[in-house]
Amino acid sequence: MTKNALVEFIAAKAGLTKADAARALEATLEGIENGLKKEGKVSLVGFGTFSAKKRAAREGINPLTKQPLKIPAKTVASFKAGSKLKDALN
Repeated sequence: MTKNALVEFIAAKAGLTKADAARALEATLEGIENGLKKEGKVSLVGFGTFSAKKRAAREGINPLTKQPLKIPAKTVASFKAGSKLKDALN
């Protein structure tokens, strides 16, 4: 599903205009992003949990030149599905 398809679904399901649905979706995504930045975790009961995880720096190999390279440490987003989402997919 694309972002536009999701906006259309939200608009139809909630009785909103597409513009209002797009703003609601943007606000939701921004809230998740801010929650990850500030607290490192956003839990939506039944749906799932977004969390920010730190990856340590490590050594890698350039596949073209086979030369070793250093991969810097960084923070990545992860998602663990909740029980209602898991059940809906089965």
